[in-house]
Amino acid sequence: MIATRHLSSVALLIALFSAGCASNVKVAEPTLPKPHIDKLPLDVALRIPDEFNHFVHEENVLGRETWTIDLGAANATFFKQLFGFMFDKVIVLGPDDDAMDYTFDALIEPVIEGFEFSVPNQSKTEAFAVWIRYRMQIYDSAGNSASTWTVSAYGKSQKEGLGGSKALQRAAELAMRDAAALILLHMNKATKISALADGPIDISQLESPVVADNASADGGIGPVGIFAIGGIDNDSE
Repeated sequence: MIATRHLSSVALLIALFSAGCASNVKVAEPTLPKPHIDKLPLDVALRIPDEFNHFVHEENVLGRETWTIDLGAANATFFKQLFGFMFDKVIVLGPDDDAMDYTFDALIEPVIEGFEFSVPNQSKTEAFAVWIRYRMQIYDSAGNSASTWTVSAYGKSQKEGLGGSKALQRAAELAMRDAAALILLHMNKATKISALADGPIDISQLESPVVADNASADGGIGPVGIFAIGGIDNDSE
């Protein structure tokens, strides 16, 4: 009986220790302030991949801590809000919807191409940081691939005044806002999407669709002034 109780106590301690080394972060659906821009005169179809509603990143940090970051539906809400600010009309398509059943000038299909984060134990600072890389494939109304654009975004949040999970959640939200500012500023110039208002692209262009990266999209102009989001770093908040 004593041996059984001892084993049970050991098992309980192991379970408690394991639980203490795991952190779960749920990113809330973002609310973007209305930006100070003119909408592009385009009817856009936004195809939401199924992964956007189920994206979970899990990583073991330095062999000691396991972090699980659940973006859930936050990405889908993010792009719906953002493109609603950018275009005259946005039609949201699910992964099983047939685009040919709808009328639009351009179809945009975003995917999460990369997700990384760092915590104080790694950076030797008091900051949590998140990097998100989105890739957007753009098609014309005939289904031709018009361009591909990759956007890399960054957010950082200090641990001071926040628990670890809250600070990492904040960093993820700031990374999404950083992406929003970059997309608002650079998307049209990088992808030439506004040209699709005139109809499908010329067949001669199909062999070399536009491929762009946000780093060189517009001469390095930053996101300041597009909308009041408080920057991408909440150190001063």
